[in-house]
Amino acid sequence: REIAGAGGDAVLCEAVLAGGLTDEEVEDLFRDARAADYARLVEEAGSLADARRDAEAGAPPHAELEVLRRRLKETIAIDFFAAPGRREAEAAVAALEPAPREAVGGGFRAAEELRGRTWVTRRDVHVDRIASAWLVRRFVDPEARFRFVTGRRHRPAEGEVRFDMFEGEFTHEGDRCTFEVLLDRLGLDDPALRALAEIVHDVDLKDGRFGRPEAAGVARLIDGIARAHADDDARIVRGGAAFDDLYESFRAA
Repeated sequence: REIAGAGGDAVLCEAVLAGGLTDEEVEDLFRDARAADYARLVEEAGSLADARRDAEAGAPPHAELEVLRRRLKETIAIDFFAAPGRREAEAAVAALEPAPREAVGGGFRAAEELRGRTWVTRRDVHVDRIASAWLVRRFVDPEARFRFVTGRRHRPAEGEVRFDMFEGEFTHEGDRCTFEVLLDRLGLDDPALRALAEIVHDVDLKDGRFGRPEAAGVARLIDGIARAHADDDARIVRGGAAFDDLYESFRAA
């Protein structure tokens, strides 16, 4: 569907194994291989955590942690039959993440210190920036102002906070989108918000990490908002209304 939707041609083929293996046996081979991969990730993450404690370094070396993140992502991408051990591997790698850093330039440590500021991001906002703007107005500052700039870089003026852009105070960290980073850094522990974060992640990063069934519908909705409204303020207002309704739906669930 993705290929055809982009104007390409696609062919779907069915293969039958002739080597004496049943489909179930082949699936078991896949599961065993991925389970072993997950187990190695857990072991290596544990070794890295022990080394960090011994050295009292406070955080594992960035390069080594990045290798583990990449291998976890690659393993998940070929885990076609839900091998055991994925949750343990994700938790082991997540435990190595550095403690949330203090925002650059603002010196704020709590949501209260973010009120009354102007939030700056790139023009032509899409799902991650729309969702992040909604999160700010809904849970941080209902009167938050937004400014949209051209280009990846922006030197912040006094009272400005950059998000989802190069060197932003709140932006992608590792394999997390800006919405996820905001959620964690602001300490918003809400299952409904976490569900929204997983949807935004799947739509924005397109890695299928959480496999949220709602992602396709949200992607289509955001695409429609972007096509109908060239103005970024209008996109945030329309998208914010949609995320209000989605949030209430997950709260009810």
